[in-house]
Amino acid sequence: MSDGRIRLDQVAIVLQRPRYPENIGAAARAMKNMGMRRLIVVNPENFDLPRMQKMATHEAVSLIEQIQVFQSLRDALAPFQYVIGTTARLGGERDVVFSPRIMAARLIPIAMKNRVALVFGPEDRGLTNEDIRLCHELIHIPTAEFASLNLAQAVMVMCYELYQASLPEAFPRAPRLASRHELDGMYDQLRDVLVQISYINPENPDYWMNKIRRFFTRYQVRAGEVSIIRGICRQIDWYARTCFERGVNQGKFPDSKNDASNMRKL
Repeated sequence: MSDGRIRLDQVAIVLQRPRYPENIGAAARAMKNMGMRRLIVVNPENFDLPRMQKMATHEAVSLIEQIQVFQSLRDALAPFQYVIGTTARLGGERDVVFSPRIMAARLIPIAMKNRVALVFGPEDRGLTNEDIRLCHELIHIPTAEFASLNLAQAVMVMCYELYQASLPEAFPRAPRLASRHELDGMYDQLRDVLVQISYINPENPDYWMNKIRRFFTRYQVRAGEVSIIRGICRQIDWYARTCFERGVNQGKFPDSKNDASNMRKL
């Protein structure tokens, strides 16, 4: 049974008739970056090992040394149960295509017990119609205005999506939400303060408090946020009582900066 992750060891990258050894090396480097190990090359135009190794860099040389080389795509794909082709052109026999991300997700259950090949065509022409007839499905990498990607770039895009599909599903860490006891204490304090400053009618406070409760419920209030709101309520209560005690009619308003220490004592 699938655990929701793709098995990278079941997926091979197949380069059909690549023209430049540097692109083979760069593709190997992209594979190494994303944890993929099996590279197959079919009928390469120039299989210059030193040039491939130079582009692969030291870390990916092992992939170059283990490349499997075939003379025909049919022979190369013979051991695979599922074959995905890549195409920049659309229409005709290429009317049903998937994006790399969608295809990576589709391959999760398939790659559990089946070997999968991901086929890339030559740099100048891409896969032919004859080539894509050997494929079960096709991938198209969406671009803005210029559809043609470098071979190694296309390999990197697909390897990245496959690698992402190989990771355990990441669930965001849930913060500690306020408990019912903490919320009820906050609502009681809010009600008292809002009545005190005549924001809500003291004869029917529940009508307005229900609206305030619904507001906070939509945002899944955290415990720390409850503490902030209650602190604001305490400051409002302190300020209102201090104004009353000093006599607002005489213009003796409290200085909230100088008297802030009084709030902490209340």
